[in-house]
Amino acid sequence: MAHINDTHSYFEPQSVQLQLNIDGQQIAPYVSNGGFARIATRAKQLKANAVQQQRDFIFVHGGDCFQGTLYFSLFKGKANSELLNALNIDVMTLGNHELDMGNAPVAAFLDRIQFPLLAGNWDLTNEIKTKSHYLKGRSNLLSYQPETKTARWMTRIMDGEPIAIFGVSLDKMADIANVDADTPFVNAFETTLNTVHAIQTSGINKIILISHLGFEGDCELAKQVEGISLIVGGHSHTLQGDFSALGLKKECEYGLQIKGTYIVQAGYHSQALGHCEIDFAADGTVTAFKGKNELLIGRRLCLDASLLTVSNDKIHTQASDFLRQHENVIVCKKDPQLQDLLENKYIPRVRALQNRVIAKVDEDLRHIRIPDLNGGSEIAPLVAESFAHMMNKKGHPVDFAIHNAGGVRTSLYRGNLSVADIAGKLLPFVVPIGVYRIKGKYIAQALEGAINNATNNGVVGTGSGSYPYTYNLDFNYYPERALGKRIAELTLYNAEKGWVNIDPELFYAGSSSAYTMKGKEGYQALTRMEGDGVVTEHSMADCFIDFIQDRPDSLKVRSNKQ
Repeated sequence: MAHINDTHSYFEPQSVQLQLNIDGQQIAPYVSNGGFARIATRAKQLKANAVQQQRDFIFVHGGDCFQGTLYFSLFKGKANSELLNALNIDVMTLGNHELDMGNAPVAAFLDRIQFPLLAGNWDLTNEIKTKSHYLKGRSNLLSYQPETKTARWMTRIMDGEPIAIFGVSLDKMADIANVDADTPFVNAFETTLNTVHAIQTSGINKIILISHLGFEGDCELAKQVEGISLIVGGHSHTLQGDFSALGLKKECEYGLQIKGTYIVQAGYHSQALGHCEIDFAADGTVTAFKGKNELLIGRRLCLDASLLTVSNDKIHTQASDFLRQHENVIVCKKDPQLQDLLENKYIPRVRALQNRVIAKVDEDLRHIRIPDLNGGSEIAPLVAESFAHMMNKKGHPVDFAIHNAGGVRTSLYRGNLSVADIAGKLLPFVVPIGVYRIKGKYIAQALEGAINNATNNGVVGTGSGSYPYTYNLDFNYYPERALGKRIAELTLYNAEKGWVNIDPELFYAGSSSAYTMKGKEGYQALTRMEGDGVVTEHSMADCFIDFIQDRPDSLKVRSNKQ
């Protein structure tokens, strides 16, 4: 078996700096690491080795192929499906980031992929049939079976024996993604327990779970559910194995065994490929297990990040030899077929985005999550304004907009601003923007809840990223007051009347990301909106790019409204 997880649209190699000790001398060279073309090469080698040894081979993905780079921002999953097909993977489990923009991109993904998608605790029982992206009944989606409270599983004959394979994902999906309300995720533990029992009852005693629960979740599952031979995981980006001699954090041994179940995971961002060989006894117990994660690198070892300057001295030779001899490193060429697909179909459009300048930043614009003595973020209010700009432009009139500080990832610095800077760095999460109608009192509660959460004021918060920045709203926050009474002087800007007090009982139209509309990280009051609101197909980056193009002077405007 070979496995990857959390590739997050990292199709091209990355420049990675290692920390090596060569003859007592510390050096920090750069190598070209990972990428789908190298993964394809190594997977083909492993499959050929398996065939030569007369063993069967399966290649799996532990979820979260969406998000992460311009390849997702630009192609919204189309590149992911085509390149995963080109990798020739056999099966994948659904990750939480596959649902950042709701169910629709998953439906489009299912239309294109040539392998089954496992989502064994995704309950489609009450899915609305009139939806354009209806999922229930799709043959390549192995979802929850409510009548038996189990996951659908697939059976693969390997080395002459039937092996059952199923997948589960985080059951708290609604808290961290944007799954449609009519298709919830049920308890992963109970689903796994029921499924293992059902598989064993059917006469199969060799079971592989492809999980997107995170390493700790996999370990807990192995402790509580007997009968799983192997858990192939994802979500926590855990790179098992000893890479400490390369300057990378040592996580834990590859193939950690808990009560007879082996657990594997292969890092993230297409840097490594994991693979293992498993032998079973007739009763289904694992009698032999061996495997490892391999960091896939190019042959060049360079002394600068540009990968252009190659040192030919003795240290360079020794370092190259050290890497080639490291048991968890593979010097790997790029697969020409997959590389051609990338270069001919996708890379040119990504490079065009990287080179497409849409504005010039005349002065540095600072982003900070929680305001300090120098003020608040100069960018987040503009991002909020871009939501309102796009929604009004698309026929969804709004009065105000709110954006959480964590949705903005960097400051902007003087110089040219490209589409890639926005979609790849400033607003890299492809999360859709929505509109809603809500009473004034709930606006106040949402603002207070977000600030309380960001500052741990009277609540146990989840981090500073929840701090709210606004467009067309102004208010004061009094941290010393009792919970529920900390927002005062809440006003809304009206083009005719100027700043006017918000009436607690009147409805106002707002715009926020689908993430905050779900009430996460202190924004619970937003769920008191009228109905479900409307989530559009426009992402945060889409809105900001459109705003900057329509309003080229906007980056000169400084706004610290909170």
